[in-house]
Amino acid sequence: MLRCGVFLGLPKPVSEQTLPPMIKPASSNPVAAKSQIRVRPNRVRIADVAEALGVTKSTVSRALNGYPDISEGTRLRIKRAADTMGYRPLSHAQAIRTGRVRALGLIVEVGEYDAHRPFLAEFLAGVTRGASAESWTLTVATSVSAEDTQSTLARLVEEHKADGFILPRTRLEDPRVQFLREQGVPFVLYGRTRDATDCAWFDIVSEDAIEQAVARLAAQGHRRIAFVNAGREYNFAHVRHQGYLSGLHAAGLDHDASLIMGDAVTSQDGQAATLKLLALASPPTAIVFATDKAAMGSYLAASDLGLTIGRDISVISYDGLPEGAFAQPGLTTYAVDTNHAGERLAKLLIERIRGTAPEDLRELAPAQLVARGSDGPPTLTSKELAARLSRDEGPINGRKS
Repeated sequence: MLRCGVFLGLPKPVSEQTLPPMIKPASSNPVAAKSQIRVRPNRVRIADVAEALGVTKSTVSRALNGYPDISEGTRLRIKRAADTMGYRPLSHAQAIRTGRVRALGLIVEVGEYDAHRPFLAEFLAGVTRGASAESWTLTVATSVSAEDTQSTLARLVEEHKADGFILPRTRLEDPRVQFLREQGVPFVLYGRTRDATDCAWFDIVSEDAIEQAVARLAAQGHRRIAFVNAGREYNFAHVRHQGYLSGLHAAGLDHDASLIMGDAVTSQDGQAATLKLLALASPPTAIVFATDKAAMGSYLAASDLGLTIGRDISVISYDGLPEGAFAQPGLTTYAVDTNHAGERLAKLLIERIRGTAPEDLRELAPAQLVARGSDGPPTLTSKELAARLSRDEGPINGRKS
């Protein structure tokens, strides 16, 4: 089992800070003097901020900790004053007082096929920026399986290493969600799940992207459009399948179950799925993939069969993986801004921890089409493609109906 804790976005220790010089009252009038903010040479306390603003210590504390009973105007005024005076909370004292450690938790499952995707760094950078903007930190742990994720989550909750958790890659039935519900621990999903009770989330409307992909191919003239899905236990696979079916319906195309493949999570899976689809008696002239990783396998299958992607068969996918730009031809895909997603998830989780209802913390964003050379009008009908593959006598041994 591999576990590590990374603490990001930590504020500088007070001893390393350079406090601004003393700001003296501009007037000897006691009322005017009270309106001026004095920066003290020693460590600034909540009491100092409260005194400078003429409010109670409780008001300052609740404003700086984001309690909803403090108006936004008052919160911003107190935060600006605290920043000007050089106030920095002592994390251990704050934890005792509020019961919070001001840390967000994230468990990365390294056993998953995409644990090392290039944009994981972009996602973590976004989460860190969102947390740091509120002077919170990020605690990252790793696990090697779903079971290890669950035990790691339980340990982090028991040890109170984080005040709430970001749950990426949600499942239709997600044990992490059930556990955190039972424990009363705040969480936010990067995705959605079947039971939305007590769930806040940020998600990309990937079902719309897949529906648009089918519409794009249908508009180009394709009539046999296949779909290669990912792991069926994931919620994103469920919604993308629905998007494919909606796209067929909107385009007036028949649903053919033989054109749907599932559980393709690697390029090898995508290659195998493509070969099976092209072995049909009426093969597709276009394929939509639920993930770029699997779509890259279609290039291998096309090479095996002497076909050219973008000319003999069209491919559109989803994710926006960097390597798609370097495929020949480039992979047409629907890209996701994972940096922005990470930042929004951090901000939503902090709001959830502060008491905002989960129903008020649900955001959806669109994916963006990146059009490249892997799709275009069909040059062969399904019948002509089947005949060509039969003549070429590639590695397909016989055709299935």
